[in-house]
Amino acid sequence: MFAMSLLSPNLAGSPKAARPARRGYTLVEMLITVVILAIAASLVIPSMGQTGVLRVQGAIRMVVSDLTEAQSDAVAYQQKRAVIFNYDGNPSRYVVAEVVNGTIDLTSGIVADRVFGGDQFGNAAVTSTTLPSNRVVFDGLGGPVSAPNSDTAASTGVVNISGSGQNFRITIDAYTGRVTVQAL
Repeated sequence: MFAMSLLSPNLAGSPKAARPARRGYTLVEMLITVVILAIAASLVIPSMGQTGVLRVQGAIRMVVSDLTEAQSDAVAYQQKRAVIFNYDGNPSRYVVAEVVNGTIDLTSGIVADRVFGGDQFGNAAVTSTTLPSNRVVFDGLGGPVSAPNSDTAASTGVVNISGSGQNFRITIDAYTGRVTVQAL
């Protein structure tokens, strides 16, 4: 008798023993899943529309990186380096070059003809500069000078870049050559 009571009711001929267990999702579980996916999609889709802004920021980072590279290169080699901006055409472009005997040597091409703009960089474009002749020249100490053949410190220079509804200002400080970026 004791052994009989250990047997489960299913083994004793219950009608539940003949039916297999059904597994599936309930309507409530499906609705919760759909709501969670909808919330996730509503967070992702607006950020996909901001890729142009991120691309413009990529262009800004590239310009700042090349400016600081030219400055570091001038200090490392104790030789002037120049960054020349050409924003008359579309897309915007610039070149980083050596200064040899007071003349900018465009054939050296430390960074030869860097093009930015177009879809890859969110249609970023240099809109204006306050740099003399649209160029900045760094001396052997990393400070900006007024001309390739001069040792006179340049005033603070600005490069304005815009694209995808965003405007940025890159500032190159006088004397120190410190490069900063400001969103306008």
